[in-house]
Amino acid sequence: MTVRRSAAALATTAVLLGAAAPVAVAAPSPSPSAELPAGLYGTADPTYDGVWRQSLAFLAQKIEYVTPSTQAVDWLVGQQCDSGAFTSYRDASKPCDASTVMDTNATAVAVQALVEVNLHRDAANNGADWLKSVQNDDGGWGYNPGSPSDANSTSIVIGALARTGVPVGELTTADGSTPYTALQALAIPCEDKDGGAFAYQPGKKGELTANLDATAASVLGLMGKGIASGTSNAVKDPSCAKGDDLSPEQTAQNGAFFLADTLKKQPYLEQAPMPGAEDSTPQPDYGNTADAVVALAASGHKNKAQSSVTWLQKNATGWAKQGGPAATAQLILAAHATGADARSFGGVDLVKQLNATGPAPAATALPSPTPTGPQPSSGTDSDDSGLSLGWLIGIGLAAGAGIGFLLSMRRKKQQP
Repeated sequence: MTVRRSAAALATTAVLLGAAAPVAVAAPSPSPSAELPAGLYGTADPTYDGVWRQSLAFLAQKIEYVTPSTQAVDWLVGQQCDSGAFTSYRDASKPCDASTVMDTNATAVAVQALVEVNLHRDAANNGADWLKSVQNDDGGWGYNPGSPSDANSTSIVIGALARTGVPVGELTTADGSTPYTALQALAIPCEDKDGGAFAYQPGKKGELTANLDATAASVLGLMGKGIASGTSNAVKDPSCAKGDDLSPEQTAQNGAFFLADTLKKQPYLEQAPMPGAEDSTPQPDYGNTADAVVALAASGHKNKAQSSVTWLQKNATGWAKQGGPAATAQLILAAHATGADARSFGGVDLVKQLNATGPAPAATALPSPTPTGPQPSSGTDSDDSGLSLGWLIGIGLAAGAGIGFLLSMRRKKQQP
């Protein structure tokens, strides 16, 4: 797994493999107290993933017409620094200063979540402005400001900027590089081994090594889409185009081709065992498989992801429950992108499972919406005065069906 994956997911994998979790790449945030903050989703230590799991939970809830509680939203907004940046997690009672470690991934996912919540658009725009201010000279972003660009960070930032209405292709550096330029530089040419795949970063000699996690992220990034991108109505046959002057869309399609070809051999992706693991056999990577499903559906290849969704239904629900809110959210996003029912996914109601990891939602609606039906939010409405149009529609559906809103709030101690 790359650094984009939260520490909670790493910890979960370590438990499954009987090994200790690796040291996180980002510098540590302040350690949380024994009593976790009210409003936070999950019960695990949020030091490295608090903002990430909270934001991913909101994105998955939005897909299912669930309105998070004011308490939960306020917690996320309170994590933002005055600059617009977010850390992985911080003690909000203390102001951000020069020693605060800013996190582009946490900022980007929080921006996407706040756009969907549609109650704090000013905070989302402030986060987007900060992300633009720390763009690297090659057009991309690293995990922390100033660190070398990587595919995952660049992709998730693109999604955040696109959701706030920034024309990503026009976001150029001094030499004319764009975020798409940075991602395309990490694409392996189709005529080479692993053609179509993306590297996380170049090697010491500039070599590119295929990385499945980076490939799934880059497909979304090059299409200018966010994490909760849903599905594309256009169905295409995956292809890998050769040439040096490819468009971002075609380079994304090359990545989709690689993912589809990999999943054709077996319906799940694998990860190498962690250092110290007793079993050296590669293990299924549930989270990355779910991400690949979303990338394929968003790029017009939902049919190529069906066997993987079926596999996730049979094998990944236990992983999601143990992994917490972000892991559960990943499955919800994969289910939605392919038309599966997140409320009956392998016999598990993932929406109920996710909701139970945090404060009771302000409202929820049934049944589960389809990926081709009305979407909860356009992501372009800058009105800060209320819920997004899609969520209002969902609430109306719930009222029409005689479903009472969940108005109570509860405090609950809570990787992916």
